[in-house]
Amino acid sequence: MEAKAADALPANTGQWQYEPKWDGFRCLAFKAGDEVDLRAKSGKPLGRYFPEVVSILRELKATEFVVDGEIVIEVDGSLSFDALQMRLHPAESRIRKLSMETPARLILFDILANPGTSLIHQPLSARRVALEAFLKSVESTGLELSSCTQDLTTAKKWLGDSGQGSTDGVVAKLLNDEYRPGERTMVKIKRLRTADCVVGGFRYLANSREVGSLLLGLYNDQRKLDHVGFTSTIAQQDRTTLTRRLEALRAPPGFTGKAPGGPSRWSTERSGQWEPLRPELVAEVRFDHVTGDRFRHGTKFLRWRPDKNPGQCTFEQILQK
Repeated sequence: MEAKAADALPANTGQWQYEPKWDGFRCLAFKAGDEVDLRAKSGKPLGRYFPEVVSILRELKATEFVVDGEIVIEVDGSLSFDALQMRLHPAESRIRKLSMETPARLILFDILANPGTSLIHQPLSARRVALEAFLKSVESTGLELSSCTQDLTTAKKWLGDSGQGSTDGVVAKLLNDEYRPGERTMVKIKRLRTADCVVGGFRYLANSREVGSLLLGLYNDQRKLDHVGFTSTIAQQDRTTLTRRLEALRAPPGFTGKAPGGPSRWSTERSGQWEPLRPELVAEVRFDHVTGDRFRHGTKFLRWRPDKNPGQCTFEQILQK
């Protein structure tokens, strides 16, 4: 179950539950007997990268459940997305070392199944009661219950305090809604508007063989990758390494839908040239306005999102409720 972006908190009193939007990796956790499986929103397995979370769930007295939450790592009193990204490492020894130095925990905000019982079709209000009872019964220090409120004033305060190390917004969920896998029926509100985009190509700097800008894409309803804008806010110290990384991914067509245009009265011949990439990299960018189906201005690069499947980068992210 996913969320679509909105500019403001929905204000229908008594209909919505508000929760902090945690700055971590979304995770569905499944347990059956001694078997524990952690899955990212993309469906990719996460257990290899967070063995301490697997151990926490395996050691619980509860033997069968499915829960939804966020894997987070705290460093110096704040949640660290960089520490999460460091876990996505090919060497198991490195992962084990990091799991002891900076252990992750799982913040839960939903429960989808208890022993022998699916809760998917129950309303959020009932699932929340079941989740609170579940956490009370297991008494684990590695699991945490996400805060929630139905008070709009409190939610607005959370939104105002977000973006400072632990949360990056507020999520609003309908109290009477069942769990809808794959649907964007929740609402997410951030202080800054951001989107996860596929890097479908890049341009070199003028008179240079180093990257100057990343060309961004989103998938349309026909599952074609449309060019929607660019970001050129690349740190100078990162250009050489990033250029080599991008050059290793060069392959046509880059964009399978609307592609970047060639030279025009507004662009030089140089700016019309671009290198197509395999659609593998996902970048989170900040933007201000959308005009038609493109970012009106250049965006600001925020971070790489290796936890996101490129196929999830759709226009739904930038459609306003």
